Amino acid sequence: MEATQTIYMADRDSDLFELFEAAESGSAAWLIRAAQERALQGRGRLWETVSQSPVLGQLEFDLAPARGRSPRRVVQSLRAQRVLLRPPYRPDKKLAPVEVTAILAREETPPEGEDPIEWRLLSNLPVQSFADASEKIQWYLCRWQIEVYFHILKNGCKVEDLQLQSRERIEVALAVYLIVAWRVLYLIRLGRTVPDLSCEVAFSPQEWRAAYLVSKRQKPPSEPPRLQEILTLIAGLGGHLARKGDGPPGPKTLWIGLQRVQDFVLALEARDGLA
Repeated sequence: MEATQTIYMADRDSDLFELFEAAESGSAAWLIRAAQERALQGRGRLWETVSQSPVLGQLEFDLAPARGRSPRRVVQSLRAQRVLLRPPYRPDKKLAPVEVTAILAREETPPEGEDPIEWRLLSNLPVQSFADASEKIQWYLCRWQIEVYFHILKNGCKVEDLQLQSRERIEVALAVYLIVAWRVLYLIRLGRTVPDLSCEVAFSPQEWRAAYLVSKRQKPPSEPPRLQEILTLIAGLGGHLARKGDGPPGPKTLWIGLQRVQDFVLALEARDGLA
């Protein structure tokens, strides 16, 4: 069984020289999105230097639509270089140079009128090939999904507002809410990657029929609709307007819609029980 590798990942706010220096004395692996240009030990600037290094290969992916942005195919040139960062001046502490790996993924020829898609990453891990650099990019792309997950957990499930008095009760509540947050994120990912699946891969007949009936004010079809259709209806119950250019539903409208759907399911079951 392979050993688990722990990676510290963070966004631009963690582009701090002191953090890089502190990590050198330990065994922690880190990967951070760069926020600034830096001076190199000796001479030169960090990203100016990396942009002149050989291209390791090209990354290709489809850029999802968003408000004010159409979907398109993105091709990025991938470069990486090991560099020695010059420490910033600190009057109260002398800092030593730090060796890091700089990874630059840049769209060289964006469509006319579009800003190029560019990512700048720093790490203390070595990168010797296109496969190594691509792996680090894939690691970083996971960070956003992690942030969305904890956004759902904190703001949708409101775990920070729990007023439980014992550790045991808090652990039980967190175990339940972690599953709830996972389901919301899972539905978002399914809707964006496999939207044409049957909605019954994720919803019971009672759930999707309730959402359909309340949203469309008409009898549900005999066959389960597409997953994306039902997700859009449920998110609409949470405030998603589904206008042209709005993009797919986000976590907030979906978690609110899911809560309302459960109420509709109970109401329909009560109605049928009294019929």
